Amino acid sequence: MISVDHGHSICDAPGCSHNRWHPLIEPALRIAAGDTVEIETRDSLDGQIRPAMKAGEMADVVLDRAHVLTGPVFVEGAEPGDLLVVEIMEIVTPDYGFTALFPGLGLLQDRYPGPFLLHWELGKGFATCADLPGIRIPAAPFMGVMGLAPSLARLRAVNRREADIAGRALVLPPEPRFAVPSEPAIAGEAWRTVAAHESGGNMDVRQLVAGSTLYLPVEVPGALFSVGDAHFAQGDGESCGTAIETSATITARFGLLKGEAARRNQHSPSYRCAATETPGIGSAGWFATTGLPIDAGGAVSPIDSTLAARNAAAAMVDALVIERGLTPEQAYCLFSVAGDLRISSIVNTPHALVSALLPQSIFQP
Repeated sequence: MISVDHGHSICDAPGCSHNRWHPLIEPALRIAAGDTVEIETRDSLDGQIRPAMKAGEMADVVLDRAHVLTGPVFVEGAEPGDLLVVEIMEIVTPDYGFTALFPGLGLLQDRYPGPFLLHWELGKGFATCADLPGIRIPAAPFMGVMGLAPSLARLRAVNRREADIAGRALVLPPEPRFAVPSEPAIAGEAWRTVAAHESGGNMDVRQLVAGSTLYLPVEVPGALFSVGDAHFAQGDGESCGTAIETSATITARFGLLKGEAARRNQHSPSYRCAATETPGIGSAGWFATTGLPIDAGGAVSPIDSTLAARNAAAAMVDALVIERGLTPEQAYCLFSVAGDLRISSIVNTPHALVSALLPQSIFQP
């Protein structure tokens, strides 16, 4: 088992936690293939959001401390070219979670920049929020971040390719401030944990609940698996930038498929999952809005699924405000934790079409 100290920030007492990706981070645990391990994790923001906190206090939250991960786990015998098999057996969460809007984060950040904060009570298979009476979000806990350390060659190649697009897209380059570990040789070039990469990372795949299996291509000896960013529930897309964020304890069994990443030419994660991660979620049907890639001025951005997704999500927020009496920020957060963005059409040029779906079972009679 790997335990964490929830009473201290990782900046003060890192223990078995870190918030960067680098192959030189020392393992927290060594195991054999076939071993089952119980791993405690902190919440993604290192406990900075507290149950009694007000939105006005969010200015003190340091986003550079995210995401806090537990590990790495060194798997004996794992070598580059193998696939690490992670069988997710159980994920247990505490009784508190939060959803937040931060400036600069989220699909509709220009419309709803925040700060905004919802506090959730977790228990008996559901999340409830005092600010959203009559709404219950069913439990479907998963780990937003699971991944392996990249090779040094991969790490440096990705840093170069992301530097090349820095003027055209938001990328977060290596940042030594608040980095754990803080050693200059690591912090000066380590990946931040906001993006997913070829070796996994912040994938936010909500289908990876207990009973699922994740396959990760190994790039360094020992694989060096780390995990964190637990979510009690999330919709596909995590539209506002956060889900129902919480800490968790994950139990997983680790296996190896020797040489299979090389044989399959697999350079990114794959997974197997159940038919549904939330049984019964669609029992009362779904309400959906749609979006096309048309901007506010009426111009088309051909086959632009991101713009179509923005328009579908914005239409859902507007519908929830009108039909359910929510504030826009409440509606935006609710869709992020319970609604799904799905590409309905990506070939009918010039218009991609994205659907935003919300299960009606979350609304209590």
